[in-house]
Amino acid sequence: MPYFDAASSAPLHPVARQALLAALDEGWADPSRLYREGRRARLLLDAAREAAAEAVGCRPDELVFTPSGTRAVHDGIAGALAGRRRAGRHLIVSAVEHSSVLHAAAAHEADGGTVTEVPVDRTGRVAPGAYAAALREAPGGVALACLQSANHEVGTLQPVAEAAEECAAADVPLLVDAAQSLGWGPTEGDWSLLTASAHKWGGPAGVGLLAVRKGARFRTVQPADERESGRSPGFENLPAIVAAAASLRAVRAEAAAEAERLRGLVERIRARVPELVPDVEVVGDPERRLPHLVTFSCLYVDGEALLHELDRAEFSVSSGSSCTSSTLTPSHVLRAMGVLSEGNVRVSLPRGTAGAEVDRFLAALPGVVAGVRERLGAPEPAGAAAGPDPEPEPELVVDSLGKRCPIPVIELAKVIGEVPVGGVVTVLADDEAARLDIPAWCEMRGHTYEGERPADRGVAYRVRRRA
Repeated sequence: MPYFDAASSAPLHPVARQALLAALDEGWADPSRLYREGRRARLLLDAAREAAAEAVGCRPDELVFTPSGTRAVHDGIAGALAGRRRAGRHLIVSAVEHSSVLHAAAAHEADGGTVTEVPVDRTGRVAPGAYAAALREAPGGVALACLQSANHEVGTLQPVAEAAEECAAADVPLLVDAAQSLGWGPTEGDWSLLTASAHKWGGPAGVGLLAVRKGARFRTVQPADERESGRSPGFENLPAIVAAAASLRAVRAEAAAEAERLRGLVERIRARVPELVPDVEVVGDPERRLPHLVTFSCLYVDGEALLHELDRAEFSVSSGSSCTSSTLTPSHVLRAMGVLSEGNVRVSLPRGTAGAEVDRFLAALPGVVAGVRERLGAPEPAGAAAGPDPEPEPELVVDSLGKRCPIPVIELAKVIGEVPVGGVVTVLADDEAARLDIPAWCEMRGHTYEGERPADRGVAYRVRRRA
C-alpha cells in the first residue's frame, strides 16, 4: 500500500533502525556518570551531537536534543522571549507557521505580549521585505521573529536568508522551524535559533533538535537540570538520539539524487492531476518548493470522504481541508493563502517511492473524486454539455445554513446559471469554510465575489455572475 504522507512522519530509515538496535545494547547507561558504561554512553551522545550539529550548520555546544520537535519550538520561543524581555515583548511570525509556533504565539499573547502575523501570497510565500516592514511597524520592541524554512502543508520554501538579514539589521534574532527541510539540506542565512524533528526525515519519533547560536540571548523558562546545557531537562533517550543523528547523516548523503528523482515524480502529479480531474486547484509555489510534496484541492468534494476513499484504494495521503478537521475550520495555511480548501489532498512522497506507485495513484484519483462528487450531487464539470438555459432571474438566495463544506459551494455552482450575466447569487452559510471557499470558487470560475455581510443566521456571501 503506497504511503504518501512523509510530511507527517517519514518511514524509519534503515540506518536509523540499525543504529537504534545497536544503541539499545551500548547506550543504556547514564551518560553523566564516570564509570565505564557511562563513559561509553557519553561517547555515543557526543558523537550524535557532533553529527547533528554538522548537518544543522552550528557548533555542537549550540545544539541540544529535546523530546520532540514541538517541544523544541515551544522551548526555543519561550527561551528567546525570556532572554530578550528587556528588548520588548513583541513577537513576529508568518501567517503559515506550523501550529506549534502559533500555539506558542497565542500563549505569549495570553501572557501580555503582542504578536504580528506576516501575510503570504497565494503561493504561501512571504514577500521580500515583509519582515523588515513588520519590524518597522511593530507596536513595541521586538524580542523575536519566527519563519519556517518550508511550509508543512504546501511545500513552499520561504526566503529565510533574506528575512534573517532583515532581522539582523534590526538586532532581532530569527528562529527557523526547519522540520520539513533539514533532511534535504542546511538552512541558509544568519539565523539565531533553529528547530527540527527527527521523525520528519526518517529518524525515530520522540527526538527534536534545538540550536541556539552563540550571541543569542536565551533564558530557560522551565525548571532546569544539568542535562542538555540546562535547556532540555530529563534523562536523554540516547538510543533514539543516536538513531536520529545517524539517519540524518544518511538522508543528507542521499538528498541530492533523491530530491531530483522525487521532484520529477511530483512534477508528474502537478501536471497530470488538473488534466485528469476537472475543477482542481494545485496550490503552493510551483518552483520554490520542497522536492517531495504537492498539494491540490478539488471543488465539490468532502475532504474526509475523499481521504477515506483513497485509503480504500490503498493510498495513504493527508489533507489540510476543513472537512477533515473536528474543528470545522479551514486550514490556517490555506486560509492565509486565500486558496480553495475543500477537497484538499497533500501528497508527500517518502524516499524510495517508485514511479509505478505514482502512476497507480494518478489512475485511481479521477474515479475516486468522481464517486465522491456524485454522492454529494455536485454539478457537471466546467465545459460539460448542459441543457437549455432556464428562465433567468435577477437575483437568487441560496440557503445553505447548517450545511458543511463543500455543500454551500455545490449549491452555488448549481444555481449560478439561473441568473443572467451581471445577476447576483447570495449564499447564506454558517460553515466557516465558506468564507474561504466561495471567494476561491469565484476566482476559479471568473465570477465576481462582492463580499460578505452578517445575516440573521450565519453570513451572506454575494456573488455576481460574469459569464
